[in-house]
This record gives sequence, structure tokens and C-alpha cells, in this order.
Amino acid sequence: MKIVRFLSDSASLHGVVEGEAIRVIKENPFGDFVVGEEKISLDDVRLLAPVSPSKIVAVGLNYIDHAHELKMPIPDEPIIFMKPSTSLLGPDEEIVYPKMTSQLDYEAELGVVIKDKIKNVSVEDCQRHILGYTCANDVTARDLQRKDVQWTRAKSFDTFSPIGPWIETEVNPADLHIELLLNGEVKQSSSTSNMIFSVQELVSFVSKVMTLFPGDVIMTGTPPGVGPMRVGDTVEVKIAGIGVLRNKVVSG
Repeated sequence: MKIVRFLSDSASLHGVVEGEAIRVIKENPFGDFVVGEEKISLDDVRLLAPVSPSKIVAVGLNYIDHAHELKMPIPDEPIIFMKPSTSLLGPDEEIVYPKMTSQLDYEAELGVVIKDKIKNVSVEDCQRHILGYTCANDVTARDLQRKDVQWTRAKSFDTFSPIGPWIETEVNPADLHIELLLNGEVKQSSSTSNMIFSVQELVSFVSKVMTLFPGDVIMTGTPPGVGPMRVGDTVEVKIAGIGVLRNKVVSG
């Protein structure tokens, strides 16, 4: 099932994609929701980021091939950091290149969307608390990351957390092909099977640090091949079984 959030007649609604149409969800997708009979064409709406999270938790250095690329040791436990909800961006919206940075990098990632309020969840119990999965791009001001040592500024500008185009609820995250295309050229290509920590391990770990709420997003790390974007570039995150997240870079 593909769950979308979209703008129709100035109203923000959730729905389920069926072919080239959307069936509207009554209320929200985090409980036992009802799908209405009314259908709206995908061409007649603007897709938004599929959720509006209270927070975005991101994971650093979570692909074995990326660690090898950087010649860094495999971490003993997940390296996590925060991206504010104000950095959220939807599909086909514009990533703004801030004047404060001179190196804006892409990072293709699998995004995990939390279903309900959780705290201290075991690895074995995690799956029932996951609503589904989405494509994500952990946009990073790389020069500022190197300068600041800690990552808050480099990861937190408005538009630095594109996610979408929807939430896929019926996919196994353990072995999904993930790639990033810059102006149609493949720059990153790997599989989630190369993750150091699985989706379930990440959700459990984060829940033992902080309470997670419905709609919160965990970005699960990026594969090798991270590199710069420039104004005018089109960047696409493609994940098998989920879809394609496309954004364009514009001047700030």
C-alpha cells in the first residue's frame, strides 16, 4: 500500500495510491483508518512530504561499503543525530542552496516512518510499530560539517530533508536496491543488505534514547558515492519497491 499526503483544494489530506488515482483516507493513517470510495487523479493534486514529523532522526556511517570507502572502522553502535522538522521537503519541491555553504552534498537514504508512540522497544517488537518506508535525501553542507565538527548546522537548513513520494507499507527493508541519480547519472548504488545496523535495530536503539511519535522519521544512513550538487541540478533517490524522490536544486 502506498500512502500519500497531498494538497487538494487547499486542504492537506492523506490517501492511498491506486494506479493513477488516490483514494482519500478518513482522518489519518496512523490508526485503523478507513479508505473512502472517492478517487482523485494524481494529476490533479500536489504531493507533499508523506508525513509531518515531530523530529527526523538520522544515522551516520551505516553502510559497510561506505565505511570501507571512507577507510573508517565499523561502529559498535549506531551514530545518530537530529534534523529539525523545519528541514522537511516534499517530492518535486526545491532544495535551496544556502549562501553560507560552498559544498552541498546529496545522501540517498531509506526512511522509516514510525506508526505510533513508542519508547524502549525491543528489536523483536519493532516491526509492528513501523508504518512503512520512504525515499529520503540527507542533504548536507559538507564544508560546514567539517568546520563545525558536530553536525547540526550542516544538516539543518530549511529544505535539507526531502522525503517521499509516499510511504510504502508492504516492502521488506532488508534487501532493497538503493541508488541516487544526479541529472540522470547514477552516483550511488548499493543495497540495504549492506547496512551495518538493520532497520529494526535502529528503531529499537533510537527508542531507547528518545520517545518516538507517529510520523517521526528515521533516516537509516547512506551508501558510498556521496558527492556535490550544484544549482540547477536534478537529484533523484530511487529505492526498489518504493519509488523515486525527485528534487531540483535552486539558488538561495
